Amino acid sequence: MKLFTGLMICSLVLGISGQWYSFFREAAQGKLGPWDMLRAYSDMREANYKNSDKYFHARGNYDAAQRGPGGAWAAKVISDARENSQRVTDFFKHGDSGHGVEDSKADQAANEWGRSGNDPNHFRPPGLPDKY
Repeated sequence: MKLFTGLMICSLVLGISGQWYSFFREAAQGKLGPWDMLRAYSDMREANYKNSDKYFHARGNYDAAQRGPGGAWAAKVISDARENSQRVTDFFKHGDSGHGVEDSKADQAANEWGRSGNDPNHFRPPGLPDKY
C-alpha cells in the first residue's frame, strides 16, 4: 500500500511539473515575439500616420505568432497588458482619439486577427509609406 501511494504521489508531482516545463518551453520559443511587437510599436511611433495603429497591432501580433505557440502566447500577454494600461489612462484622457472602449475593442480585434495568422495588411491604411 505504501508503494502504491508513493507511486501515485510521484506520478502526480511529475505530471504537474511536466506541465510547467512545457509552459516554460513554449514561452522560450516565443522569446523573440516581444521584439517583433516592439519593432511594430516603434514603427508605429515613427510613421505617426493617421489610422495606422490597428495595422501595426495586427502586424506585431502576426510576426510574433509566426514564431510558434510561445510567440502567440507572448503576443497575447503583451497585447492584453497594453489594453489594460490603456483603460487606466482612459480616465485621464477621456474623449481623446485612440482611447475608449470602442478603440480598445478594435485594437483587440486587430491583435487577434494578427495572432490567428490572417494578413495584417487588412488593416493597412491607404497611403502608408511602403517602408512600413
